[in-house]
Amino acid sequence: QVQVAESGGGLAQAGGSLRLSCTASRNILTIDSMGWYRQAPGKQRELVAAITRRGDTNYAESLKDRVTISRDIPKDTVYLQMNSLKPEDTAVYYCAAHYYIDYSLTTAWGSGTQVTVSS
Repeated sequence: QVQVAESGGGLAQAGGSLRLSCTASRNILTIDSMGWYRQAPGKQRELVAAITRRGDTNYAESLKDRVTISRDIPKDTVYLQMNSLKPEDTAVYYCAAHYYIDYSLTTAWGSGTQVTVSS
């Protein structure tokens, strides 16, 4: 099983930046992909960015100019750099690890980290 834990959320001003971290409980090269998702009040959870085991990245079209996903393999950590923050970025940000158990894709979710952007 895999566990993930997020950190780095908090309060930021519009136009500022934040970097979120997600550390996995095992070697991230054994995890098929890892992603960052967010859920704003009253809205569905949505993908922000993801990175595969190979290092391929995928971004939400509306956010790709302001966010960057990266990883530190020796630290088993994935980062989400968010720039030019907007109040509408306020949400709980979740890290997820997608991996296979006996050919079944399984997802481990973190407990989330709150990001609040003030205008």
